[in-house]
Amino acid sequence: MGATSEVDLVDIAHGGHAVGRVEGQVVFVRHGLPGERVLVTVTKGREGDRFVFADATEVLSASPHRVESRCPVAGPGGCGGCDFQHVDLAHQRDLKASVLRTQLSRLAKVDRDVQVHPVPGDEDGLRWRTRVEFAVDGAGRAGLRPQRSHDVIPLEDCPIATHGVVDTGVLQRDWSGMRAVDVVAPSTGEPVVVPIPLEGEESGADPTSPEVDTADTADATDADDTTGALETERYVVEAVTGERWQGDFEVHARGFWQVHPGAASTFVDRVLTVLDPQPGERALDLYAGVGLFARALADAVGEDGAVLAVESDARACASLAAAATDLDQLEVRVGKVADALIPLVEGGDEADLVVLDPPRVGAGRAVITDVCALGPRAIAYVACDPAALARDVAIAAEHGYELGEVTGYDAFPMTHHVEAIAVLRRAA
Repeated sequence: MGATSEVDLVDIAHGGHAVGRVEGQVVFVRHGLPGERVLVTVTKGREGDRFVFADATEVLSASPHRVESRCPVAGPGGCGGCDFQHVDLAHQRDLKASVLRTQLSRLAKVDRDVQVHPVPGDEDGLRWRTRVEFAVDGAGRAGLRPQRSHDVIPLEDCPIATHGVVDTGVLQRDWSGMRAVDVVAPSTGEPVVVPIPLEGEESGADPTSPEVDTADTADATDADDTTGALETERYVVEAVTGERWQGDFEVHARGFWQVHPGAASTFVDRVLTVLDPQPGERALDLYAGVGLFARALADAVGEDGAVLAVESDARACASLAAAATDLDQLEVRVGKVADALIPLVEGGDEADLVVLDPPRVGAGRAVITDVCALGPRAIAYVACDPAALARDVAIAAEHGYELGEVTGYDAFPMTHHVEAIAVLRRAA
């Protein structure tokens, strides 16, 4: 910790770190770029470890892709939310595509020429984050945390947050007595500001992560009343306006929804394209949330088809069921995906299509094995972690499913996070 050295950076790693070596020891470096020579300071690791983590504290030879950060607190020791503020936007996507290709090659033994595409709705990589949980410091100021730290950096602005989030004035108010404050700017309706008391519900969120699942928003109170009781059943409405499907979704204020304003519409269009659902087919939407893919599939397969949506969040299932009262072909089950698949496999059920949209850890061996046992002609895998995707692709290959097209999406600009949609098909 604290040791310094000059390092030549030669590659990019999963997690947003550039990679170099010092006397044979691997160094994962934040705030650097492949092709640069930098002075690094070790932030995590000990002598004798196979690898250590470090920050690039001085650039000795810069990459042509280096730009000036548009956030004043994004550098070493600053906010931990953005990994690539120092990288031009096109090259950020090249780096993410490289990570996707590398993980698929290394873990799944599959070579694919993956491209990462922009998602409509941001402003040159900024102003895309519609849901933010801000931490609150001891003086009542809202901000974000450095990487691997409980400190809070007070902010005047967050350049990746949408104008709707920032214009609530959340960063100028005194939040004394609160441990955090959540803001959600939905596609429909006014932004919601939610103070979280020190003794209130634990969200489990990392207030630097751009991809918080269930803690991006919280139960809402009047934004000017920071001492009132939380409303435990607050919902917002999100509109999907894809080219192939449109619909509105009521999402619980602590429920999951994509944080980039263009992500949901982009992803539902892509899933429908790669699956090409036909009338009368049977489909599964696993880790369904409020049913983005389930409702689109139900419309596509029609009254003669069938769609089963499985989701462990009971409130999300209630929202989906309420929105689908006119879709007799759509069934909603509350529970863990692994548990829901067991009786289907044991009963000899079959499916034509499956959508997998698991959390960052991936679906895992049991789920992938059972999904393949149902014999679908195509599986659409929506992945927020390249390594988890690659591990699950490798498991599917053991059961006779080959990886087809893989498309990356830059749903989290300025960060190392990348979304990918892959299709798996039965081998001929």
